[in-house]
Amino acid sequence: MFGGIYQGKKILVTGHTGFKGSWLCEWLLQLGARVSGFSQPPPTQPSLFDALSLSTRLHDRRGEITDAPAVAEWIAQEQPDILFHLAAQPLVRASYQVPLATFATNVLGTVTVLEAVRLSGRPCAVVVVTTDKCYHNREWVHAYREEDRLGGHDPYSASKACAELAVASYQKSFTASHGLNVCTARAGNVIGGGDWAADRIVPDTMRALARGESIAVRNPAQTRPWQHVLEPLGGYLWLGALLTEPALLGQPDPKLFQAPFNFGPHFEANRPVRDVVEEILKHWHGAWHHIPQANAPHEAGLLNLTIDKARHRLGWQPVWSFAQAIAATTLWYRQVHEGSASAHDLTARQIREYMAAARQAGVAGPAVKR
Repeated sequence: MFGGIYQGKKILVTGHTGFKGSWLCEWLLQLGARVSGFSQPPPTQPSLFDALSLSTRLHDRRGEITDAPAVAEWIAQEQPDILFHLAAQPLVRASYQVPLATFATNVLGTVTVLEAVRLSGRPCAVVVVTTDKCYHNREWVHAYREEDRLGGHDPYSASKACAELAVASYQKSFTASHGLNVCTARAGNVIGGGDWAADRIVPDTMRALARGESIAVRNPAQTRPWQHVLEPLGGYLWLGALLTEPALLGQPDPKLFQAPFNFGPHFEANRPVRDVVEEILKHWHGAWHHIPQANAPHEAGLLNLTIDKARHRLGWQPVWSFAQAIAATTLWYRQVHEGSASAHDLTARQIREYMAAARQAGVAGPAVKR
């Protein structure tokens, strides 16, 4: 996959200590990249970052993403070929508690990274990860396209919409003259082993199952586009590769990829929370119950994405079905809990299995040209 573009490349990842960042770093290391990360300490204990021993396998730098001098020094020192910006305050419910920090991290942090790359004077591909929640959600059944209106009810969603506007401004203002090769990636709810965040249905479910308790479900009817974390990460990696070398797909101009892209699952994976919990219980015996919440903070009820742009322009499409994603996720947690496999072995194996399935499905592989 990715035409071998990552072998020996200097790759920077912000937010590398988080759930998605840890999966991405492990994949990059398997692809032969030289990885450097900038982030605060892991946001949870336990953490996937620690379970994978990533601090000993990459250049691990700690700091606040809004610290402009520190970020600029890091980027100038590392001289990256590709940068993946994942650092964020990623939780909707937490954003109601810390709105100022959410806007500072998600908006100012994004601008800090872009400005540091711009001032470094070195051409660099930048993939800025936002969210499907950056859209103005009308609670309709239609899937959102990249050209639809941005917005956000809660501080998290609004901050990510602002980050999208900031990236668009940099694209229009600086890319041509400063070598700033940037795009955004919008993904929905991701699942996978090693997520220990609070107030997320899969981690909450796995904690309850490990304790032998009934699973408490706040909003069983809420619908989301559920996908395994490797699905959007594969899209991010394709974007980084194609921004760097558009000829991989026979395209002469990276401007085709300097745009927002949605990464979501097949339509059948747009499911209510109830379906997620019941699918998990096929692989780990347990029960669940509904806990209605009065005066709970607003969370979107309906949300799904159209992925036509990624499918046609990148040759990307989802590889694993809803059932496969749930099975892989539950297997990861259950085997780690039972001690039958290590977190690192499970993570590395699932990356290899996903790449094999992607090659078999022909996801961008046959079109690659070097």
